Amino acid sequence: MSRVLSSTPLTAAASRVDTERLARRAATAAATGTAIEYYEFGVYGFMAAFLGPLFFPGDDPTAALLAVLAVFGSAFLVRPLGGVLLGRLGDRHGRRLVLLVTVIGMGLATAGIGLLPTTAQSGLLAPVLLVALRLVQGFFAGGEVIGAAAFVAESAPEGRRGFFGAFTPVGVALGGSLAAIVCGVTTTLVGADAMQAWGWRVPFLLALPLVALSAVLRHNVEETPAFQRFLAQSQPPKAPVREVLAEQRPAVLKVMLLALGQNAGYWVGLIFMNLYLTTHLGYPKAQVYWIMAGVSLFAALMMPFWGGLSDRLGRRRVLTLGFTAYVVLVIPMMLLMAQGNIWLAALAVLVAALPMPIVQSVGYPTYAEQFPTRVRYTGMAIAINLGAILGGGLTPYLATWLMAKSGNLLMPGFLLATAAVIALVTLRLVRETSKEALQ
Repeated sequence: MSRVLSSTPLTAAASRVDTERLARRAATAAATGTAIEYYEFGVYGFMAAFLGPLFFPGDDPTAALLAVLAVFGSAFLVRPLGGVLLGRLGDRHGRRLVLLVTVIGMGLATAGIGLLPTTAQSGLLAPVLLVALRLVQGFFAGGEVIGAAAFVAESAPEGRRGFFGAFTPVGVALGGSLAAIVCGVTTTLVGADAMQAWGWRVPFLLALPLVALSAVLRHNVEETPAFQRFLAQSQPPKAPVREVLAEQRPAVLKVMLLALGQNAGYWVGLIFMNLYLTTHLGYPKAQVYWIMAGVSLFAALMMPFWGGLSDRLGRRRVLTLGFTAYVVLVIPMMLLMAQGNIWLAALAVLVAALPMPIVQSVGYPTYAEQFPTRVRYTGMAIAINLGAILGGGLTPYLATWLMAKSGNLLMPGFLLATAAVIALVTLRLVRETSKEALQ
């Protein structure tokens, strides 16, 4: 009798160990793939100043930069299509297969950009091919980070979804940091003239070994326990998009508006600041790349802390802190960046980015918890990608255009603060979910 009784805690302990092991593997696989996505998008942002004259030559450098940023935004416009189609596959056939497809598709498209001819070499064909490859990137990106967030949320033990979910945005920060490091090293080693001639290709081509690593990791993970339980009890949805739009519209709207603020924080608060510091304030590109790399690494280190804190204090409370910090910090820090001192500028970028690990780490678990397992991938794909268009695809272009029209270099900060206010208002309508089991 004593043997039977003593086996129960041992079985429970073994089950907890297995759950933790699965959660760690899922978090690692999700983080590496997401790092590749944001490495690829980050490289494009960091290389924008070089790409403008090569693909959109002319006498007006601002017009060339706007054209490159418009191409940047085009990838966001196709993300909902990719999210819907890939989300449908994920909800019907599982998360693992789709995540393998997305990372390979994005990596090949990124490497393709590094092989493109320039306008001087092939005329109009060059920008057409650039747009085409950006659209391919956007299609696969539409299912990447969403699927990674769902995958980790469904693999994490109850009460620790915030902590493990934070490793998806750790991939975001590491990808952006890696992009900055690669761009900085390449620029330092080959020099500005060689970068303009051929060096800009190197960061794009380096996506290939990263894709190979992530593909191996994702191939070796198991399907999520939540999705396996769902399949054991129910049939997959035949029309997940229709189901989401019919039954999950409030959740779609709330997640879309939160994702707007989250994306504005990343793409304006970090990636666009590279253009602000180099193109508009005149700081050396190589030094700015190292600043961005250091800030991104710092953000990555902080994310598990904030994700774990949201498990204890609740998602809403921690997200409120993050979005409020964006509103308070962005304008004063942009003013400090404009003082002409690279060290003050570096400090200002770091302080302005303090909200980023809070919002990124807690945002993704929050989004996953708003939708049931049955249509989680599709619901997140629709909502997050719409928010990414508004907060990420449009804001760098809109910020540059407003700065050119008004002469006010603080316009990006006002855009970011407005997006954060929208997110704060939306948070009042979001129910707390950190303590609930996934449906």
